[in-house]
Amino acid sequence: MSIITISRGSYSYGKEVAEKVAGRLGFECIGREVLLEASEQFNVPEVKLLHAIKDAPSFLDRLSFGRERYIAYIQVALLRHLKKDNVVYHGFAGHFLVGGVSHVLKVRIIADLEDRVGIVMERDGISKKEALRFIKKVDEQRRKWTRHLYGFDPWDPHLYDMVLHIRKLSAGDAVDLICRAVKLDCFATTPESQRAMDDLLLAAEVRAALINVKPDIEVSARDGAVSVTTKTLALQDAGLVEEIKSIARTVPGVKDVKVEVRPAFALSE
Repeated sequence: MSIITISRGSYSYGKEVAEKVAGRLGFECIGREVLLEASEQFNVPEVKLLHAIKDAPSFLDRLSFGRERYIAYIQVALLRHLKKDNVVYHGFAGHFLVGGVSHVLKVRIIADLEDRVGIVMERDGISKKEALRFIKKVDEQRRKWTRHLYGFDPWDPHLYDMVLHIRKLSAGDAVDLICRAVKLDCFATTPESQRAMDDLLLAAEVRAALINVKPDIEVSARDGAVSVTTKTLALQDAGLVEEIKSIARTVPGVKDVKVEVRPAFALSE
């Protein structure tokens, strides 16, 4: 049928809605367990992956591309689930990882700040002032994270097919609306949209395989033909292109590899 990604601010009923939607539709529901799978597949401590998707990027992250490495691993683990179709994913930035796939319904769940503060106060036994400070900090970290990696503000409604405000609408109402929307023809899986998902997964797997060799790469794929774009200095290792091709060819499903090398000064363009 389809895929549903549910993005939400912290303590905005997103997990509850996702689980109920999945239960009603008979879909798989996934969230943080993707981190555990990525941790096992790529031998990276789960706590590092968790920090990669929760904390604002540091200056060191920007220099070392450390965060990009972990996001590449998470993307592979997530796309392997989504390729199977009939999935609800509730987690931060899932909608950014499935660009170009038409059978994905992208939903944003929001809730009043006052309600979110109340949930944190009750959960943690803290004052209203402390809960408000905590939520604002989390929101700002996530905004910085998304802008750093994707250049978007996660609160921009244009990124989503549906934005549901839990106020007049209850969580149950949100479930009803999502279940109706995902049955529309425009979100149905087609042979073309499934190929787009397959291409996206193959590109992600190649990027994850290459990221320790050259983290600042762009990878695309189409029917097994992979294109890698990288930037390098003219005097850098002449064997870089052959190394990239050699590693990429080890990824199952890769039929051909093309590498485009741009001069390093393009970084400032």
